[in-house]
Amino acid sequence: MNLKAPKPVAAKHVTDCSPNGHGKTFPPQIIPDGVSMTIEALAAAVQEPLSQVEITDEIRERVTASRELLEKFVASGRIIYGVTTSVGGFVNWLVPASMAGEVQNNILKCVQSNVGDYLDDHYVRAAMLARINSLGRGASAISLENFEKYVAMYNRGIVPCIPEKGSLGTSGDLSPLACIALVGTGQWRAKYQGEIIPGAKAMKRAGIELMELGYKEGLALINGTSLMAGMASCLTADVKQLINAYLLATCLSLEVQKAKIMPFHPAAHRQKPHPGQVRVADCIYRTLADSKMIVQDHEVEQWLRKMARDKPRGLDEQIEDAYSIRATPQVLGPVLDTTLFVQRTLEIELNSSNDNPLIVVAENDVVHNANFHGQYISNAMDQMATVLVTMCNLSDRRNNRLLHPSLNGDLPPFLCKENPGLRQGLMGGQFMATSLTAEVRQMCTPMSIQSLPSTGDFQDHVSFGLVAARRTRDILKNCYYILGFELLCACQAADIRGVEHLSRATKKLYDVVREKVPYLDHDEPMTDHLEAAADLFQSGALLMALPPNVDAYDW
Repeated sequence: MNLKAPKPVAAKHVTDCSPNGHGKTFPPQIIPDGVSMTIEALAAAVQEPLSQVEITDEIRERVTASRELLEKFVASGRIIYGVTTSVGGFVNWLVPASMAGEVQNNILKCVQSNVGDYLDDHYVRAAMLARINSLGRGASAISLENFEKYVAMYNRGIVPCIPEKGSLGTSGDLSPLACIALVGTGQWRAKYQGEIIPGAKAMKRAGIELMELGYKEGLALINGTSLMAGMASCLTADVKQLINAYLLATCLSLEVQKAKIMPFHPAAHRQKPHPGQVRVADCIYRTLADSKMIVQDHEVEQWLRKMARDKPRGLDEQIEDAYSIRATPQVLGPVLDTTLFVQRTLEIELNSSNDNPLIVVAENDVVHNANFHGQYISNAMDQMATVLVTMCNLSDRRNNRLLHPSLNGDLPPFLCKENPGLRQGLMGGQFMATSLTAEVRQMCTPMSIQSLPSTGDFQDHVSFGLVAARRTRDILKNCYYILGFELLCACQAADIRGVEHLSRATKKLYDVVREKVPYLDHDEPMTDHLEAAADLFQSGALLMALPPNVDAYDW
């Protein structure tokens, strides 16, 4: 039996070469080896069409070995938390091993207490896939039979209904993960083939026998960070996509404001070489290299020389731009670096054994621990919330500069070229963007410091990791609208200045936007246009305009 640490196994694409398959490539199979799961792989796998989980012989051997070692310990009379003791506030109660099944089923029913709307299907699938990846490491002592039933639930499209509110994030996602486990045992309810039905009915329709729990197996299914980690991974993959799209939209926004290019020159950033700052500056500098609208520093200097006098005087032109333009690399650089840090944190969490106790075959021992605690996820989602609000703050200032008649240079007030005064231009869109900017600032209060004790003070420090992930999800939704409005303003300004002066990349971005939102030479309700702009960010449609020759976008 192979008891070595799991080795990374790449996902395999499956190609149907049958006469009717026409060589069609399906989503890759996911091999939950417990060490190589990435946020992008997980986020892609849980979207339609679903990737399928494949269990290798090596994974089966690891799972079986851990279970057999636990059975050996139970037979020898060892006292093990959650196996021969009760749990939580009843940790000081001994429980006969013969009553293990009853205890494990009661644990599931007791902790299932979440309320509110059901989480989106892809977040539930992310939780299931993250749990499978953790269990497959072979330290949780779940039986191979129940592990394979869990995998079958995922592969056959059973989506347990998980109310989104109520998780402490302390012993992991106890209540949310219990919703999945209860469906596996024929209880609660699930979505299957577009219908919400009782868990037992969903399992029967999918052709999966119900789980029968032995000692430790209830804990193995629910005692971990899999929902918060899975949801956070999906959100972080979305944020990475958003950042790339916003970097390109930033180039257009700076361009139509006739920004000066020199602050983005590599020479400046070599003197302060934060990786994110260098990357953002490179994106802007190279993307706008062929722009006829961006301003070269020598042009400004020549103009100022002509206006020089023998005493101080004020000018309409200035040698440097405002911070929301010039300091873009220094503002968005931390956004990139923090996002990469969050990604590393999540991928360690995804590829971990995060329940208690662990039955570690390599140590031939039971290891009582607190790997279920979600503080890493809570901290990471607080950082991600800050990342998003930073982008919203920057966008809000740019929106104001593009619309403000005293700040937007020679652009018309509120980008209203035709019939100003009679018309209001894009003024109304700023109401929405400013309102949502205030809202996301208020939402950015850290969750990772909100610990409150519960469970008779046994769980006296909790993470609220899932709450932090939900809060980040809600900020992200608002962020799409705020950044979307800046993009609409930039495209409106490009039309006024002349799109023929744009760089190749920003012209392509402009074309993508104009397929959904027209130039506004008349006033009309803004809501549909704002929704369309937000959707361009959320769907990833803007990424088709990324310049292939600027590898700084590839991070």
